Amino acid sequence: MQEKFVVIRRAFAAAFPYTIPIFAGFWFLGLTYGIYMNVSGFCFWYPMLMSLTIFAGSVEFITVSLLLGAFHPLQALAMTLMINARHLFYGISMLDRFKGTGWKKFYLIFGMCDESFSINYTAEIPKGVDKSWFMFFVTLLNHFYWVTGAVLGGIFGSLISFNTEGLSFVMTAMFVVIFMEQWLKEKRHESALIGLGLSVLCLVIFGAENFMIPSMVAILVVLTAFRRPLDRQQDTEAEQGGEVKR
Repeated sequence: MQEKFVVIRRAFAAAFPYTIPIFAGFWFLGLTYGIYMNVSGFCFWYPMLMSLTIFAGSVEFITVSLLLGAFHPLQALAMTLMINARHLFYGISMLDRFKGTGWKKFYLIFGMCDESFSINYTAEIPKGVDKSWFMFFVTLLNHFYWVTGAVLGGIFGSLISFNTEGLSFVMTAMFVVIFMEQWLKEKRHESALIGLGLSVLCLVIFGAENFMIPSMVAILVVLTAFRRPLDRQQDTEAEQGGEVKR
């Protein structure tokens, strides 16, 4: 029992620093969401329950207008699928990483947001740290940040009068930082350049409002097609590096 507690504590200590930037972004956006719910006429337990069960920021903001409008369940379903379609690609990418996580796999699937995916997919888990517990705490902490921010915004929304316009840029800045850290960590940048190039191309073709899903489909197809050549080239360079060291 004591050994298990040590494993859990070690995983928490390793995961927490990775989530600190998420904490700042989620609290800003969560507060904004809670305030938005408050000024729309909803009690604080609405954002609390929605952040606990939905846990999809964009959908939660849109849900406010859905609750205030006419009841259209099919429209709500279609809109939710379109907005969160990118998670299909996240899920495919995490299939191997979620193997062997036991009961934690169900929560990891439920709580996989953009930020948790970015950390769990790219983080270098220290030696001696259990992978499944590390990913679990990353997901749990990010979920906790969002829920507490939404609840506090819902409770104190009526007391806050400052202009919250532009707070959503916090998350954009955070993803730029994550991308730059990944760029500096990797020796080869073909995948990143392919992703950037295809995203820009889809942005030009489909426009800012519709480029997300086409760009993700294009990135998935192209990287899948070039996976083996890229892997062979990486293995070759690794072998050459090993020969030089010897």
